[in-house]
Amino acid sequence: MSPLVPLPPGSWLGVLGGGQLGRMFCQAAQALGYRVAVLDPAPDGPAARVADLHLQAAYDDVGALRQLAERCAALTTEFENVPATSLQYLAQARVTAPSAQAVAIAQDRVQEKTWLRAAGLAVAEHAAIGADADLASCPATLFPGILKTRRLGYDGKGQIHVQEIEAARAAFQALRRVPCVLEALQPLDHEISVIVARGRDGQTVAYPPMQNRHRNGILAVSICDGSVPPAQAGEAERLALQVARHLDYHGVLCIEFFVLEDGRLLANEMAPRPHNSGHLTQDACLVGQFEQQARVLAGLPLGDARLLCPAAMVNVLGDLWQDAAGQPSEPDWAALLRVPGTRLHLYGKDEARPGRKMGHVNVLAPTAARLRERVARVVDILGLPNA
Repeated sequence: MSPLVPLPPGSWLGVLGGGQLGRMFCQAAQALGYRVAVLDPAPDGPAARVADLHLQAAYDDVGALRQLAERCAALTTEFENVPATSLQYLAQARVTAPSAQAVAIAQDRVQEKTWLRAAGLAVAEHAAIGADADLASCPATLFPGILKTRRLGYDGKGQIHVQEIEAARAAFQALRRVPCVLEALQPLDHEISVIVARGRDGQTVAYPPMQNRHRNGILAVSICDGSVPPAQAGEAERLALQVARHLDYHGVLCIEFFVLEDGRLLANEMAPRPHNSGHLTQDACLVGQFEQQARVLAGLPLGDARLLCPAAMVNVLGDLWQDAAGQPSEPDWAALLRVPGTRLHLYGKDEARPGRKMGHVNVLAPTAARLRERVARVVDILGLPNA
């Protein structure tokens, strides 16, 4: 393989999507000297506000895609629900990472589990549900379970817990009978995620596993403090890199794992992009996940992914912009930033709505014990339930 010729600073990189992940990608790429064009249908948004160019158009607008490809030497997407066909179109003329194939797989929960299993990972017992007849033929081992839409589900949306077949039929009706997957509930102890990056030359790096805690289906806190047993951490990293190689994947990739009560790892989902649980890498690693994505696009060597110190990420949701009486109220950022080792990242969104991701707080500390003390203080100041 001939060596990659890196893009010089001043070159243009493109991103499909105008949300906070696109914003943080822009900032990381610009810090390396690149200019960034964002394609997003919204007239204004977190990424558009910091991009060097905003093309306001639908993700499948051929004219806008052509304009993006003419300007940018390499392109990416900030989330997996853009049309895979748009990435296919862009890949005809430009470096595109992730590939359309990887995005298409991640858009469909059944395909996703099929590919994860083909890569050698264990997944939960499941069945594709497209009609009532599929539910009738489900084995008893799938109950109790979770009925999930096959497509467009995130942050707990499109998921219903079901105890038995009649509840599953009612849930299928409630989900408007769209294609679904029924997954057997697992004896879950906790969840971890592993973020890896794979360059266009095959070079790979892996960040240490993050322990994740959710609230109402949305990630609340991610902690990376060395508490994942070394053997388990090594296995999770090995499996995530195995998926990247199996897909011939280029870019940043997150694999979420269920850790069962007996210590076994089951692959839950994959995200072909930087991931919410990896936001702590912005401050806790020499090279964070968004810079890794920019490096892959630009053909640069991947950076050091080692953890510099114990760290955590606390999500900041729109619920916090109101007081106990439900009146509009700004969080006490000054009190938050008095906590040693904290860095606040707000996304520049105008409207705070319940459940909407408005920002995050990264917390760093010299020891795991000190980290948990600081996270507890942050959680208390923000008025969140105990983490």
